[in-house]
Amino acid sequence: MAELASLVQRLEVAVGRLEAVSGTGGAGGSAAGAGAVSAYVEAFDALISGPVAEYITLSQKIGGDVQKHADMMKQGFSCQRQVLVTASCSQKPSDAIVTSLLAPVSKVIEQVQSFREQNRSSPLFNHLSAVSESVPALGWVAMAPKPGPYVKEMQDAAMFYTNRVLKDYKEKDKTHVDWVKAYVSIWTELQAYIKQHHTTGLVWSKSGPVASASGAPSAPSGGAAAPPPPPGPPPPPMDLNQSAGGDSSATSRSALFASLNKGSDITKGLKHVSDAQKTHKNPALRSQAGPVHTGPKPFSAPRPTASAAPARTLPPVLELDGKKWRVENQEGAQGLVISDTELKQVVYAFKCNKSTLQIKGKINSITVDNCKKMGLVFDDVVGIVEVINCKDVKVQVLGKVPTISINKTDGCHVYLSQGSLSCEIVSAKSSEMNVLVPGKDGDYTEIPVPEQFKTVWDGKKLVTTATEIAG
Repeated sequence: MAELASLVQRLEVAVGRLEAVSGTGGAGGSAAGAGAVSAYVEAFDALISGPVAEYITLSQKIGGDVQKHADMMKQGFSCQRQVLVTASCSQKPSDAIVTSLLAPVSKVIEQVQSFREQNRSSPLFNHLSAVSESVPALGWVAMAPKPGPYVKEMQDAAMFYTNRVLKDYKEKDKTHVDWVKAYVSIWTELQAYIKQHHTTGLVWSKSGPVASASGAPSAPSGGAAAPPPPPGPPPPPMDLNQSAGGDSSATSRSALFASLNKGSDITKGLKHVSDAQKTHKNPALRSQAGPVHTGPKPFSAPRPTASAAPARTLPPVLELDGKKWRVENQEGAQGLVISDTELKQVVYAFKCNKSTLQIKGKINSITVDNCKKMGLVFDDVVGIVEVINCKDVKVQVLGKVPTISINKTDGCHVYLSQGSLSCEIVSAKSSEMNVLVPGKDGDYTEIPVPEQFKTVWDGKKLVTTATEIAG
């Protein structure tokens, strides 16, 4: 079945090549037709027929939301191929036209990310998240001068979720493991492709016509629209011999220099002001002239020109959905409690701000995602507690937990119990992390988690150790 799907994918690529050639063929279009199947377009076709086709085949085998996501990704690579075909036979147009050419790719990226947000309750959410976090890599065509490192950064963003897929299915279903390998290989192969053909950015043709917003090169003649006229001549230089009113300023400049050359005699032409004419010595004049402001005007905030659109707020959620406790959109909710728990249940807290949540009993796992200034207290977890994309959160263990994962989080305090001192704390792309360990007298000792590391080559492998910043 996989071989059949791969064959279908290659046929689609071949048809795409023929369509590209036929679309730019005809008299005078042979160069463009040859450019449509240039070396780097053929290399990109190999990428599509290789890891991309394998990823799509495995996604179809998994089915469900993963298959729907893969259909979107397939469309994204198809749109990107069209951009490469255009660039291979056209000169680079203006930035505005380049943006319009990349619009279909941008639309696919947005669709992929929106699909993940709309399906947070999906049992394949980790698969969707891995794709959603890394799909911006398709935007490498707009990156210069380092598109390759940009793709690597997006690939690394998916690693957290691909590792979770591997952990969940390593002993259950090899298809999901193969799916991860195929998907990750797409970005690995894309980096190698970029390094070979587009090291410093998307390469445009140097001899073809300038590309148009429609994606096809604009023909210079022969019934097509004529190229835009060259820009008009620059405005004439300002005549320095003319004053603002149009009169000659030679006389006025001479008078100015003559006045400056007077030195101290320049004040002789000033009118003398008597005490009777001074407002600070004559209150009557002050009242006639109105209020006198002796200093600068006080600062006042500018008045808004238009009322800002109200922020969209979603209703708070605290409910059991199957085996998942959903705690979402809580604002300033102190004292949230989940007490009727079972071992097979999980808790997912999303976008909770300035709130506290207590979980009683023993459950499977806890995930805290996109929360700010949140406090979490729980008894026992048999799996993992994950803190993702959060700011200023506090986590307290009352019982036992084997692993706590902190990812993309700024400010996280973990309070361990005596029974959880053997807990493993895994962190990535996070800062301001502190672990508080209880002492015999009940007081906590705060220990910062290292954020800076030193890596050296010992002759056989890389050795990484934590370093301390001297203050």
